[in-house]
Amino acid sequence: MKKPLGAVVTALVLAGSGAAPAVAASAPAPAVKAVNFAGTVSLSNCSGSVIRFPNSADTDPALVMTNGHCLETGFPEPGEVITGQSSSRTFGLLNSAGTKVATLRANQVVYSTMTDTDVTIYRLTTTYSAIKSSYGISPLTVQDTHPTAGTAITVVSGYWKRTYACNIDGFVYRLKEGDWTWKDSVRYTSACQTIGGTSGSPVIDNATGKVVAVNNTGNEDGERCTENNPCEVDANGNVTVREGINYAEETYQIPACFTTGNKLNLNASGCVLPKP
Repeated sequence: MKKPLGAVVTALVLAGSGAAPAVAASAPAPAVKAVNFAGTVSLSNCSGSVIRFPNSADTDPALVMTNGHCLETGFPEPGEVITGQSSSRTFGLLNSAGTKVATLRANQVVYSTMTDTDVTIYRLTTTYSAIKSSYGISPLTVQDTHPTAGTAITVVSGYWKRTYACNIDGFVYRLKEGDWTWKDSVRYTSACQTIGGTSGSPVIDNATGKVVAVNNTGNEDGERCTENNPCEVDANGNVTVREGINYAEETYQIPACFTTGNKLNLNASGCVLPKP
């Protein structure tokens, strides 16, 4: 995982060591100028974003999305799904320039898992309309259709206030890392050299401005299927290791699991997220 940032990871980043040095994030190409930091958030150890779904209302409680492995109570176990857990976690809301303009607070972990995907969704104590009224910032919309290979994307890290521009290289049948396995993961082209602390960053389609995935991991050392060294497993069980390549988990399947009022309903028609 692009694990929650700790002192050791910070030291590595500052020293410029590891497969993904901090200097990898150069200024985005002109084609991605429209993508900025508005609506992204910084967590204590990860990145995230204020999100809405196509059918969300402005008056709904706002939601924040990050990784399952960024959950404040620790990594969910393989097969574990957490819903409705109390939370008072805070998030730094960023404007388009990457400046913190507010502190948002959660009151619930709506959904969190590291099974099939790697996502945590928090419910905030405020609404989209209140955030817009106070700070002029709108949420990012989660696309509800499968992303497409070749799409130009930007990974936007609220923690580092840094962007990474590349393309979707393709999709991975199964991505295995340690004890966890994720389905139909997004593989980036090599230009997206994400680092520790970028966990949970929204992956934005440059053409639409919508979120198509959530950044979560990369193979740092060329090891096979170990923590921080995920491997690709195809439908026939063949394993491929791509050192220095980074990955994200698709988010298009999430909107179907949320109904009126941004309420989670894992039994809703079309919802395929793992259940507790």
